[in-house]
Amino acid sequence: MFVGCFLLLLLAAFQVDCMEEALQHSQENSHTPELKVSVLLDYTRGSRGQVNSRTMLLPLLQRFSSQMRVSLYHTPDLRGLLRLLVPQRFNETIGLQHIKVYLFDDSVIISGANLSDSYFTNRQDRYVLLENCREVADFFSDLVEAVGDVSLQLQPDNSASMLEGMVHPYKGNRQDFSAAARKRIMEVVNTAHMRQRLLNRFEDSEDEGMSDGEEDTWVFPLVQMKPLGIQMDEQVTQRLLTDAGTDSTVFLTSGYFNLTRAYMQLVLGDGPSYRILTASPEVNGFFGAKGVAGAIPAAYVHIARQFYNQVCRLGQQERVHLHEYHRQQWTFHAKGLWYYLQGQDRPCLTLIGSPNFGYRSVHRDLEAQIAIVTENEELQSQLQEEQEMLYQRSTEVSSSTFERSDRHVKLWVKLVTPLIKNFF
Repeated sequence: MFVGCFLLLLLAAFQVDCMEEALQHSQENSHTPELKVSVLLDYTRGSRGQVNSRTMLLPLLQRFSSQMRVSLYHTPDLRGLLRLLVPQRFNETIGLQHIKVYLFDDSVIISGANLSDSYFTNRQDRYVLLENCREVADFFSDLVEAVGDVSLQLQPDNSASMLEGMVHPYKGNRQDFSAAARKRIMEVVNTAHMRQRLLNRFEDSEDEGMSDGEEDTWVFPLVQMKPLGIQMDEQVTQRLLTDAGTDSTVFLTSGYFNLTRAYMQLVLGDGPSYRILTASPEVNGFFGAKGVAGAIPAAYVHIARQFYNQVCRLGQQERVHLHEYHRQQWTFHAKGLWYYLQGQDRPCLTLIGSPNFGYRSVHRDLEAQIAIVTENEELQSQLQEEQEMLYQRSTEVSSSTFERSDRHVKLWVKLVTPLIKNFF
């Protein structure tokens, strides 16, 4: 069976055309297995406006209803009076489905990128392809189905309804929905753990009396869904930053630099050297936006300046370095981490996926990424090249950076930022 599980927030028109062509081909060719497509969207972002991902997929759902499933995850925190009062443009700030995984049979693309047009033209992000990696593919396929089961199901008439017996995310009881969703998703996690333990036991029995195997790379899926009581990614990231040796180096990047208090304390405490890359104002995704959203790049400048000032107050300038990404006519959306052991010029570990290391990623949204740990020198070199490609387009922040006219932050933005920083 070919299963295409796309976790996305926006769709490019040509992606819909490709899906339609593939579905049509599967119906016409009796010698190939029936194609199944599962799409998981965020309800708020996927339904915004008159033309959106939902309306783009509707003709396919109407035509291939037996082969296609479109699920719309709705956060349980957007409900009641809040759901009525928050404008459509901003309701996603309460929480959304933010995972970006693209699955085809036993191959998986993990990314922080959506499938909107800009990601194929002038928006910088990260991607990793795990080819013929059935264990990881099975995990994410099961995860898609589990989140889909606790989501609203798009119907051919453009209505959306829950599966029978499932608690409604914003009409039902908040605690009941979260408990049921957590149970369903943790079934996937626990089943994956059990599969891996059984596989390890089998391999150990096969290898008795033989030399060590040739495995040199390990992939660990990490999931963060705090509204549902799931926080594995947060725990692993904190443990990594806590245990990183003082003689090691961490390269960390986020398109929206807004570290949680816990991550901030770990970065500013005694630990490894940090090279942190974030978007300069002109490559921020909100640069030039209309209305209040147009002030968001300035808010990130204010947050970055506060962070840099704290680094200076603590005398950590030699250990913690902040960089800004620049690229004309591009936007910056890359996020992740590269970890280097003492004396090594190539990383042995990377985190790649959807989390931004900020409050929303940890507390509000559904996120997933993978940790890749490798001893493979070729893969380490590829990860090093990726890191260098991103950082070579950056400049290091200094005190003079924030004195420039294009870094001026209006007083009202400074006053409002502490009140809204947990929503972006």
